[in-house]
Amino acid sequence: MAKISYLNTPFSIKSLSLKNRIVMPPMCQYVATDGMPNDWHFVHYVSRAVGGVGLIIVEMTNVAPNGRISPNCLGLWNDDQRDQFKRIVDAVHAQNGKIALQIAHAGSKALGASDVVSCSPVMFDDTNDANAQWQYQMPRALSKDEILELIEKFKQSTKRAVEAGFDAIEIHGAHGYLIHQFCSPKSNLRTDEYGQDKLLFGEQVIKAAKSVMPADMPLIVRFSAQEYGKNGYDVDYGCKIAKRFADAGADVLDVSGGGDGKLDPLHTPKFHAGYQVYLARAIRKVSNLPIITVGMLEDPYLADYVLSTGDADLVAIGKGLLHDPYWALHTLNSPFVPQPYKVAF
Repeated sequence: MAKISYLNTPFSIKSLSLKNRIVMPPMCQYVATDGMPNDWHFVHYVSRAVGGVGLIIVEMTNVAPNGRISPNCLGLWNDDQRDQFKRIVDAVHAQNGKIALQIAHAGSKALGASDVVSCSPVMFDDTNDANAQWQYQMPRALSKDEILELIEKFKQSTKRAVEAGFDAIEIHGAHGYLIHQFCSPKSNLRTDEYGQDKLLFGEQVIKAAKSVMPADMPLIVRFSAQEYGKNGYDVDYGCKIAKRFADAGADVLDVSGGGDGKLDPLHTPKFHAGYQVYLARAIRKVSNLPIITVGMLEDPYLADYVLSTGDADLVAIGKGLLHDPYWALHTLNSPFVPQPYKVAF
């Protein structure tokens, strides 16, 4: 049987040193109250640190109450939330783990909010479930002053994340949320500078975040390299996003896809193991930055193979780590895996 060789190799970028190439991607838990982390989040994330994950990225954490996917999602708009995150960060560090925080705003995909906003009054293109607790709403367009206020909120949430001790920050510009809405030609219908230059908002958020981060702390930017809905942008446009965000200050690109509404069979990849690696490969060709790839990679031999090809530097294992908090230990402690060092807990 083939050996797993690449997953178990260290990786470093700036001050972030990882013991392996396994990333736990952000996955919403929908159990917060008033945006506050609680014991569920503590157990959820610390158990993956015990389980040997190289880098844990905390689920989408929002810069404002009306930026949450649901009223049960996390936030980082006040210091009390920061202090509860610090408890989680300290416990992950005690288990020899590294942890990043994903910061975001849902824009038109906010559910249960009284003031839904976006770049333009374009409703999220998905079918509302009549029996759902919350419904998608038509957003109102942000004014330029409100855009600047939101950029400041991203900055302040980043500052709090740094104060909480996170090892890296991830800006969420994927999956149809606010930064993605500004980037997308089909949702950004503005005629001002934010419509003429659809990547400007994302660029300004990245620069604002970098301004309050230590120089040696890496900034990860997640974005959709291709939309999967009708009339969505293609990977060539995704490459333009990647280059712009890299120039703005991204240190690592977390390459995903879709999130822009109902899937279009003519614009959606077949859902199979590793179905989004082709996006990582395309972004790799236009970027000199480290790449995280994601999408049905929980087969360790497939994940190892993807790393061996050079299409990505890190692999995000989502459902595999939901099913098994110790996926990394079970994979890396296999007799078929070289053991360059012992992990101490």
